[in-house]
Amino acid sequence: MAWSRYAALGDSFTEGMDDPHPATPGIFRGWADLVAGELSKLTPDFGYANLAVRGRLFDRIVTEQVGPVLEMKPDLISFAAGGNDVLRRNCDPPTLMKRFEGVIGELRGSGADVLIFRFADVMSRLPGNKLIAPRILYLNEAVGEIAERQGARLVDLWADGEFANPAMWSTDRLHMSLFGHQRVAAHVLTKLDVPPPAQWWELPPWPGRKSWARTRADDIQWAGKHLAPWVKRRLQGRSSGDNVMPKRPTLGPLT
Repeated sequence: MAWSRYAALGDSFTEGMDDPHPATPGIFRGWADLVAGELSKLTPDFGYANLAVRGRLFDRIVTEQVGPVLEMKPDLISFAAGGNDVLRRNCDPPTLMKRFEGVIGELRGSGADVLIFRFADVMSRLPGNKLIAPRILYLNEAVGEIAERQGARLVDLWADGEFANPAMWSTDRLHMSLFGHQRVAAHVLTKLDVPPPAQWWELPPWPGRKSWARTRADDIQWAGKHLAPWVKRRLQGRSSGDNVMPKRPTLGPLT
């Protein structure tokens, strides 16, 4: 099947952090743009929209993105949400995933093919693993069940052990690097029965083994540069996505 109208919904994962766009300073590219680029080669007049914004919680993704996307009448939709919610202490995963399934049912009801994701393991490199990891496991299990019930296409990144390679992730340890986004795009295209460029499956070398002292020094530097600002934003009720607009709010050709 060839799709002609693709809309991507979500947060920083779908916005493309941390894969800087090679031609547009200040904008991230990421897996969804890469997928759109390959799909556009198969269909004349291909249209692509990406409404994802970093830091967005599930409720804002739904209220800000679902309605506008349905009005575009896409034939392919990707929906990735909930990753930011599980980082909040008051998150209730069963309630979240019940609402998640309702959204997927609405998107599927439009007649579009829908892509949803089991997230790759990010928590093994981050603090709070004992609290957050069980939530991620719950979400991933629920997403698989929802995909089966709703007829969505499941992209299972959790099952790909190559995401354990630190080179797949950016220096903030939370968002994917160019290599990570290319591999996600390869998984998505494979799920759509579209052959991805072979180099997107290529694996970057693992970083060299570091001494205990070097590892601790890197952890301290990471905490000061990335963790502390995140905690400060939480305490102030702010988000990394404040004042950030979607990079492709309307369906249009790739340029």
